[in-house]
Amino acid sequence: MDFEPVVPLDRTFDALYGLEILARSDDEVTARVAVRDEVKQPMGLVHGGVYASMAESITSLATGWAVAADGMMAQGLSNQTSFLRPILEGTVHARAVRRHRGRTTWVWEVEITDDQGRLCALVRMTVAVRPLPAG
Repeated sequence: MDFEPVVPLDRTFDALYGLEILARSDDEVTARVAVRDEVKQPMGLVHGGVYASMAESITSLATGWAVAADGMMAQGLSNQTSFLRPILEGTVHARAVRRHRGRTTWVWEVEITDDQGRLCALVRMTVAVRPLPAG
Protein backbone atom coordinates (compact mmCIF):
# COMPACT_ATOMS: atom_id res chain seq x y z
CA MET A 1 0.00 0.00 0.00
CA ASP A 2 1.38 3.40 -0.97
CA PHE A 3 0.54 6.40 1.11
CA GLU A 4 -1.71 9.10 -0.29
CA PRO A 5 -0.06 12.51 0.05
CA VAL A 6 -2.11 15.41 1.36
CA VAL A 7 -0.64 17.63 -1.36
CA PRO A 8 -0.06 16.01 -4.78
CA LEU A 9 3.68 15.55 -5.34
CA ASP A 10 3.57 17.64 -8.53
CA ARG A 11 2.43 20.65 -6.46
CA THR A 12 5.06 20.49 -3.70
CA PHE A 13 8.37 22.21 -3.03
CA ASP A 14 10.08 19.20 -4.62
CA ALA A 15 8.33 19.94 -7.92
CA LEU A 16 9.40 23.58 -7.64
CA TYR A 17 13.11 22.73 -7.69
CA GLY A 18 12.64 19.80 -10.10
CA LEU A 19 13.13 16.63 -8.06
CA GLU A 20 12.74 13.49 -10.16
CA ILE A 21 12.70 10.13 -8.34
CA LEU A 22 14.23 7.46 -10.55
CA ALA A 23 13.97 4.29 -8.45
CA ARG A 24 12.91 3.33 -4.94
CA SER A 25 12.76 0.43 -2.54
CA ASP A 26 12.59 0.11 1.25
CA ASP A 27 16.37 0.39 1.49
CA GLU A 28 17.52 2.49 -1.48
CA VAL A 29 16.27 5.41 -3.55
CA THR A 30 17.79 7.38 -6.42
CA ALA A 31 16.81 10.78 -7.78
CA ARG A 32 18.08 13.70 -9.79
CA VAL A 33 17.60 17.41 -10.35
CA ALA A 34 18.49 19.20 -13.58
CA VAL A 35 20.72 22.21 -12.99
CA ARG A 36 19.17 25.49 -14.10
CA ASP A 37 19.56 29.07 -12.94
CA GLU A 38 16.61 28.83 -10.54
CA VAL A 39 18.46 26.27 -8.35
CA LYS A 40 21.73 28.21 -8.23
CA GLN A 41 22.99 30.72 -5.71
CA PRO A 42 24.20 34.13 -6.97
CA MET A 43 27.77 32.92 -7.64
CA GLY A 44 26.53 30.30 -10.12
CA LEU A 45 26.82 27.18 -7.93
CA VAL A 46 23.92 24.85 -7.20
CA HIS A 47 22.49 26.07 -3.89
CA GLY A 48 23.35 23.81 -0.95
CA GLY A 49 19.69 23.78 0.00
CA VAL A 50 19.01 21.73 -3.12
CA TYR A 51 21.31 18.95 -1.88
CA ALA A 52 19.76 19.00 1.60
CA SER A 53 16.23 19.14 0.19
CA MET A 54 16.84 16.23 -2.16
CA ALA A 55 18.19 14.11 0.69
CA GLU A 56 15.35 14.93 3.07
CA SER A 57 12.65 14.41 0.47
CA ILE A 58 13.84 11.11 -0.95
CA THR A 59 14.53 9.55 2.45
CA SER A 60 11.27 10.76 3.98
CA LEU A 61 9.28 9.58 0.96
CA ALA A 62 11.00 6.17 0.87
CA THR A 63 10.42 5.69 4.58
CA GLY A 64 6.81 6.84 4.24
CA TRP A 65 6.13 4.43 1.41
CA ALA A 66 7.58 1.59 3.48
CA VAL A 67 5.64 2.27 6.71
CA ALA A 68 2.27 3.43 5.31
CA ALA A 69 0.77 -0.06 5.35
CA ASP A 70 1.38 -0.14 9.12
CA GLY A 71 -0.59 3.08 9.64
CA MET A 72 2.58 5.11 10.13
CA MET A 73 4.01 8.23 8.53
CA ALA A 74 7.53 9.60 8.13
CA GLN A 75 9.05 13.04 8.57
CA GLY A 76 12.58 14.37 8.57
CA LEU A 77 14.08 14.61 12.06
CA SER A 78 17.71 15.48 11.37
CA ASN A 79 19.61 16.51 8.23
CA GLN A 80 23.41 16.78 8.44
CA THR A 81 24.91 17.77 5.10
CA SER A 82 28.62 18.08 4.33
CA PHE A 83 29.36 19.99 1.12
CA LEU A 84 32.47 18.69 -0.65
CA ARG A 85 32.56 20.17 -4.15
CA PRO A 86 30.26 22.47 -6.16
CA ILE A 87 28.09 21.56 -9.09
CA LEU A 88 27.82 24.27 -11.77
CA GLU A 89 25.92 22.56 -14.59
CA GLY A 90 24.39 19.29 -15.74
CA THR A 91 22.49 17.19 -13.23
CA VAL A 92 22.59 16.70 -9.47
CA HIS A 93 22.33 12.98 -8.67
CA ALA A 94 21.33 11.51 -5.29
CA ARG A 95 21.54 7.94 -4.04
CA ALA A 96 20.20 7.17 -0.56
CA VAL A 97 20.91 3.91 1.26
CA ARG A 98 19.07 2.95 4.46
CA ARG A 99 21.49 2.15 7.28
CA HIS A 100 19.04 1.60 10.17
CA ARG A 101 15.39 0.60 10.26
CA GLY A 102 14.13 1.14 13.78
CA ARG A 103 10.65 1.22 15.21
CA THR A 104 10.59 5.02 15.57
CA THR A 105 13.56 6.21 13.48
CA TRP A 106 15.27 5.26 10.25
CA VAL A 107 18.78 6.45 9.35
CA TRP A 108 19.88 6.98 5.75
CA GLU A 109 23.15 7.96 4.07
CA VAL A 110 22.86 9.98 0.88
CA GLU A 111 25.60 10.57 -1.68
CA ILE A 112 25.19 13.58 -3.96
CA THR A 113 27.23 13.37 -7.17
CA ASP A 114 27.68 15.28 -10.42
CA ASP A 115 27.49 13.97 -13.98
CA GLN A 116 31.09 12.72 -13.75
CA GLY A 117 30.25 10.63 -10.67
CA ARG A 118 32.30 12.85 -8.37
CA LEU A 119 31.14 13.03 -4.75
CA CYS A 120 29.81 16.55 -4.12
CA ALA A 121 28.00 16.17 -0.79
CA LEU A 122 27.37 13.58 1.90
CA VAL A 123 24.16 13.63 3.91
CA ARG A 124 23.13 11.72 7.02
CA MET A 125 19.33 11.78 7.37
CA THR A 126 17.37 10.61 10.38
CA VAL A 127 13.68 10.13 9.65
CA ALA A 128 11.04 9.90 12.39
CA VAL A 129 8.36 7.20 12.06
CA ARG A 130 5.12 8.13 13.82
CA PRO A 131 1.48 7.01 13.81
CA LEU A 132 -0.75 8.66 11.23
CA PRO A 133 -3.00 11.25 12.86
CA ALA A 134 -6.65 10.26 13.23
CA GLY A 135 -8.78 11.26 10.24
